[in-house]
Amino acid sequence: MTTSQKHRDFVAETMGEKPVGSLAGIGEVLGKKLEERGFDQAYVVLGQFLVLQKDEDLFREWLKDTCGANAKQSRDCFGCLREWCDAFL
Repeated sequence: MTTSQKHRDFVAETMGEKPVGSLAGIGEVLGKKLEERGFDQAYVVLGQFLVLQKDEDLFREWLKDTCGANAKQSRDCFGCLREWCDAFL
């Protein structure tokens, strides 16, 4: 699977205070919806990813329900977080 530059940039460094929009698959519209629901930083979305035990189906369904992410967006975000965890956890 090929990854976007946004994905590569995200997984290249520690989480820090990255905004939620820095996650692959999360653009301005989805980022705003996530922020409105309290997921304003990438690490908060990572927390939900971990609470869901890194389960792809559960996370993608949560992302769809929470901000309306489509299949590609949720797949990109999941892959980004999974790869970040593999590198840093």
